[in-house]
Amino acid sequence: MPDQKPPIIRISSGSKIYGGVHAIEDVDFDVRAGEVHALVGENGAGKSTLSKSIAGTIKLTHGTIEVDGVPVTFESPADALRQGIAMVYQETSLVPTMTVAQNIELGNEKFYNRFRLLNIKAQQHLQSRNFHVDPAAMVSSLGAAQRQMVEIARALRFDARVIIFDEPTASLTPEEILHFFHLIEDLRRHGVGIIYISHALEESLQIADRITVLRDGRVIACKPAAEFDRDSLVRAMVGRDVSQSHYAKADHSADGQKGVRRKVLSVENVTMGSAVKNMSFSVYAGEVVAMSGLIGSGRTEIAKIVCGEFKRNLINGGMIYLNGKPVRYRVPGQAINDGIVYISEDRKVNGFFETMTVDDNIYLGRLATRLGRRLFVSRGERQSLADAWVDKLRIAATHRDAKISELSGGNQQKVMISKSLVQEPDLVIFDEPTRGVDVGTIPVIHQAIRTLADEGKAVLVISSYLPEVLSVADRILVARQGRIVEEFDAATATEDKIMYAAIH
Repeated sequence: MPDQKPPIIRISSGSKIYGGVHAIEDVDFDVRAGEVHALVGENGAGKSTLSKSIAGTIKLTHGTIEVDGVPVTFESPADALRQGIAMVYQETSLVPTMTVAQNIELGNEKFYNRFRLLNIKAQQHLQSRNFHVDPAAMVSSLGAAQRQMVEIARALRFDARVIIFDEPTASLTPEEILHFFHLIEDLRRHGVGIIYISHALEESLQIADRITVLRDGRVIACKPAAEFDRDSLVRAMVGRDVSQSHYAKADHSADGQKGVRRKVLSVENVTMGSAVKNMSFSVYAGEVVAMSGLIGSGRTEIAKIVCGEFKRNLINGGMIYLNGKPVRYRVPGQAINDGIVYISEDRKVNGFFETMTVDDNIYLGRLATRLGRRLFVSRGERQSLADAWVDKLRIAATHRDAKISELSGGNQQKVMISKSLVQEPDLVIFDEPTRGVDVGTIPVIHQAIRTLADEGKAVLVISSYLPEVLSVADRILVARQGRIVEEFDAATATEDKIMYAAIH
């Protein structure tokens, strides 16, 4: 059993201080061979700081790190790799312009390398782990699951004894998640210690041997996973009971559902290549429509067609109507001017300017609109807009001049939402609105979605997380292979019905 083995790596009284503030404080943590040790906590709890100190990305201010009982100091990730400690980041660290084989060998290259020999060695290494990836393929051409396989293969190429996974399933389909869990089990059988970081608490409860809970940089609990359930885990994370009402059925008695409703968006037989095929649906003012389906079902593509980022077929591409008027946008700016905003599923790439402050990002959202454009920037307006949205969505930052990159994932998500909603849209499209955010932030975002509908906005929510779909929606659309194949009233929908429609 893992708990009978000595730790591979142990942190004792670990602390990291930034600007006089503890990111983690007096943390004790260890992982053993063949153990899955889950690390959970709200955004800002210290999970990333702790994991990066184990991986050698940052140095502790105080405390010691031991590998096999011997004190060590990591000056860089390379030092950690030499000790068998590797980290697979949520945002891939692969080089997209290089092949799979080159990425696996990166950091361990010889002075003279032959591509054929690199490919053969990579093929053997991938096959030994039952990873079905072409070693000659460019990383930029791979899907999320295959990129993750390459990350794991690279870690094992360096004989990793401990692998840290940061939100490993955030971009995977249910089938890919199941395959990933099989990989975890295989690594466990080979004696690899796993540190598993995820906001999906059900995953941690399912696959972990032990769970450590961090809150405000301190260890609150460290117990076998069997001694937790979801409620007790949430209480340990946030320090209070969190109502599960944000996973309850939506209230269908809202005023927006009564009487004659105004149709804001109508999509009729829209087609774009093989990704979207004759898709049709409508969204009304005062309602939240959720669109579910597997990755590749056309959900995100249709949203980007509506907002002008993607172009539907010129011939037989269907029609899109906004408030009864046919529209075809060449650029997203035209959609913004007509009152449409799309809130991206990938906040890191498309959501904000990470080197700018919270206030600047929110104000830039207003400046992007026709009414917001002006010759001179108003500091007073910038401040008042930022104050209003920081308060409304409870955005937490150590100081208002902090760069977005310094905020936790949940607060980054709130900034991205604020930057879009400050444009005062008529139609709001959320794509995976709570991906990678903590349990304390989810109800805030869900309340913001519900408030928009109560204010008479039309809201479309694209989500892979079925409890969220059932929570926020008035109607549920299921997409499969580029088409809407089923529609449910949220009051009678179930997870089983939605998943069956998405697959069959």
